[in-house]
Amino acid sequence: MLEALVSIVILAFGMLGLAGLEVRIQDAASESYQRAQAVLLAQDMVNRLSAGRPNAAAYLTATPLGTGDSQPASCAGLTGVALDQCEWSLELKGAAEKQAGSGNYVGAMTGARGCVEQVGANPPIFRISVAWQGMAHLNTPSLACGQNLYGNDGFRRVIAGSVSVACLTC
Repeated sequence: MLEALVSIVILAFGMLGLAGLEVRIQDAASESYQRAQAVLLAQDMVNRLSAGRPNAAAYLTATPLGTGDSQPASCAGLTGVALDQCEWSLELKGAAEKQAGSGNYVGAMTGARGCVEQVGANPPIFRISVAWQGMAHLNTPSLACGQNLYGNDGFRRVIAGSVSVACLTC
């Protein structure tokens, strides 16, 4: 009888371990999905800036686009850089996919924000960063996009891409 009780206790601890492992697997899968979405969104703005190289400086953002910005809910009537920034902001907010019934945007990462900054002058180099809120506390990212907007910066995730613009008169 005692041996059966010990076996049940050992089995219970094993099942708790498996449940904990399952939770970690789900978190890792979610983080991986969000990172893939961030890469796609950053690459989208890299492509937009590359296509608009003559107006590259106009793409600079003083504050992050996406969650919490003042971009309109519709990009109708906008052209050029303003259209690109509005569409990117909506993509960062998850406008590509809406939740049934509520109409809430759910097609992007949690709290997604995007930044465009100039990091080099000759030739001009622009860094496009995408920040979002992660699931677990990690080291604080070195890039500034979204800094202090997610509570503890250890939950902030950031990826970035760069665009170098040729300067024919430099």
